[in-house]
Amino acid sequence: MLSFLGKRLLQLVPTLFFVSVIIFLLQHLLPGDPALVMAGEEKDPQVIEEVRRQYHLDQPIPIQYVYWVSGVLRGDLGESLRIKQPVLDLVLQKLPVTIQLATMAMAIALVIGVAAGVVAAVKKDSAWDYAANAFALWGISTPNFWLGIMLIFLFSVRLGWLPASGYVPLSEDWRASLAATIMPAFVLGNAIAAILMRHTRSAMLSVLESDYVRTARAKGLPERTVILKHAMRNALTPVITLGALELGTLLSGAVLTEQIFSIPGFGKLIVDAVFNRDYAVVQGVVLVTATIYIVLNLLADIAYVLVNPRLRT
Repeated sequence: MLSFLGKRLLQLVPTLFFVSVIIFLLQHLLPGDPALVMAGEEKDPQVIEEVRRQYHLDQPIPIQYVYWVSGVLRGDLGESLRIKQPVLDLVLQKLPVTIQLATMAMAIALVIGVAAGVVAAVKKDSAWDYAANAFALWGISTPNFWLGIMLIFLFSVRLGWLPASGYVPLSEDWRASLAATIMPAFVLGNAIAAILMRHTRSAMLSVLESDYVRTARAKGLPERTVILKHAMRNALTPVITLGALELGTLLSGAVLTEQIFSIPGFGKLIVDAVFNRDYAVVQGVVLVTATIYIVLNLLADIAYVLVNPRLRT
């Protein structure tokens, strides 16, 4: 296990290097000149030249990359061109909001999707199976923005049970925080639950037809033990893969949902940065997002080994 983990950690170094190069080069393809943005409306040539020297924009691209990477390794992701605030501070402000929202959405998706998939596979061709497939079709087909608006209309406007928008940190009032994030979390978790249900059902159907499941049943084991301990555990591998990818997508920012519910998360931060041509923020947020994806894939590989003993060899 330690050898496997060490190899995977070593693979992260070249991966992060190539990701940083791609992020830096793609950033230079965006239209506009950051020096002109920082120079203000007057566009004084002397000010523009000073800005170029200060931010090393007058240097060749490889030298600019070295300056940027050396700052990243020190924990310095640069400074926002628009609000003159360190990018790392902005990330640390917005990331907890998105982590809370993503965690709640993923919990909803796992509880609904995995449970529905297992039941649909065990009760194949029954009313439970048809209901689970209908739910999956509805979840995949329903646009997030429409579902969000309908939930606001029902639970906020008509019933008055939940706030329509806004965000309250958990540290201030956990009840108000959960009330403000439960609707956007359900909107995000709904679509993921539908996808997880389809994958779980497919994996369970395949596992339930395997020889070791038939052997477990022939030995007289209770059906619940056969399903939960033998079948479900081995069917979780594709679910773990999909869950890691979907969680990475949630942590990178759910733009539409955050906009509808006025959640000040990662998605809103990256959209504002792109529209304002805040290049340092774009680079920092994309780098953090890519790192999150890489770490989640590492955790998924570890989960494979823990869930499936055959992979330990």
